[in-house]
Amino acid sequence: MVTMELPLNQIIQGNCVEVLNSLPENSIDLIFADPPYNLQLQQELWRPNMTKVDAVNDDWDQFTDFQAYDAFSRKWLAACRRVLKDTGTIWVIGSYHNIYRIGGIMQDLGYWFLNDIIWVKTNPMPNFRGVRFTNAHETLIWASKAKGSRYTFNHHAMKSLNDDLQMRSDWLLPICSGSERIKVNGKKAHSTQKPEAILYRVLVSSSNPGDVVLDPFFGSGTNGAVAKRLHRHWIGIEKEEGYIEIARKRIDTVVPELFESVIFDVRDKKRLEPRIPFGSLLENGLLKPGQPLYFRRDRTKEARIKPDGKLHINGFEGSIHEVGRHLMNGSPCNGWHHWYYESENGELLSIDDLRRSIPEKLQSVETKDG
Repeated sequence: MVTMELPLNQIIQGNCVEVLNSLPENSIDLIFADPPYNLQLQQELWRPNMTKVDAVNDDWDQFTDFQAYDAFSRKWLAACRRVLKDTGTIWVIGSYHNIYRIGGIMQDLGYWFLNDIIWVKTNPMPNFRGVRFTNAHETLIWASKAKGSRYTFNHHAMKSLNDDLQMRSDWLLPICSGSERIKVNGKKAHSTQKPEAILYRVLVSSSNPGDVVLDPFFGSGTNGAVAKRLHRHWIGIEKEEGYIEIARKRIDTVVPELFESVIFDVRDKKRLEPRIPFGSLLENGLLKPGQPLYFRRDRTKEARIKPDGKLHINGFEGSIHEVGRHLMNGSPCNGWHHWYYESENGELLSIDDLRRSIPEKLQSVETKDG
């Protein structure tokens, strides 16, 4: 099959596997997939007031048996993995009808699970027959392309969204309803339209401005609408012409705020700083062999710097991280955040601040020599 250029900010009509296989390999930063759930509904559902439940009975959710559904799932998941960058991740949402089968296939294909998120619905549909518990949640699997892959996770952004508390893996959000629910002639335009709040969290947590976000089951275009608002590129794949028309109209109405890209960049700025080995502080004369460092500004916890960049304290030697961990009885320790040196005026200053002067210092030396 001929490989096409990335069709940024477009909806491609067609079979998702065929379209995915036509895209360049290792080209997509983030995939969000809301595949058919294979609900296997046996009969119509009615409320106690004898009104019919608008259930998911679309043709695209019909499969002859589990084997057919598994074969379908394996094909599109393999195609997604081919186009996903080595640093990319995929999110797949499902219910108890399909998520366990999809999870097993993902692991068989080599995906590495990072989290499973439980979307707890604040306003779920009741179980009208009273024969089961009310199905009040869905599951999202978040996975990297392979074990050990580097990937985007904007931890501090998610913490900020959650009142400065680490965001948990249970998301309490309402289902799509009210003015957000798209309707045509008074009926739902799409039976499984997801709330924008879910896509907002997915995109902010695991992508950055300018990244390419792909949705192989585009439906009513929620992913594209949120991606456009957050200054991400998007690609949608959809078979149904009716859904494509709805999604295009929806996305065309989104007018993203035009600010500098830095406004939409929520990455942790410290993580973007150059990686500087501790030894560079010695090589550039910012610290000296034999000089003392103080752990957490405690002058009773004094370590001496060795010429090779290791620290020595009370017979124990190691890196700034290892010695810090030793002093914290084995707890994780980023030494850059805990060690201090004494300035000429006797003030204790952070070595983390000191290392930020290295790139500028090296640049000035290169200019002088050049």
